[in-house]
Amino acid sequence: MSRFTIETTYRMPYYRHRVYDAATPEEACRLAIEDDDWSSELPDYECAGPTYVTGIWKGGGAAYEGKEIPVPSHFDETIQRKADHFSELLDQLAFVARPMGVSQVEFERWLPKAMAAVEKARAIIEERRDSNEQK
Repeated sequence: MSRFTIETTYRMPYYRHRVYDAATPEEACRLAIEDDDWSSELPDYECAGPTYVTGIWKGGGAAYEGKEIPVPSHFDETIQRKADHFSELLDQLAFVARPMGVSQVEFERWLPKAMAAVEKARAIIEERRDSNEQK
């Protein structure tokens, strides 16, 4: 049996409460966003994100040693999966949105890719493995 070193991560949001004098809620929000003093920050343990894989190496104690193994996309952070998949969905939409339409041959080439892109998008939204990676 092989051994692997796996690096996992989770996002921990931090928050602060600070009072701002402003004429409008929008101005107060802008002041808060532009305020870079986080000396009073507190971790928000109740809103920690899910664990995701950020690195894989073959062997024990091998982090950052040797060649890194690619992480299967369904173990990536969900927001990153959504961002990465966005361009594929955009390409698929742009293809069928062309004003001239598509030929039967183009349609038959397009449909499986479009269905796979939709299925992957559903998997991301439902926070489950991609169907093409369930090995």
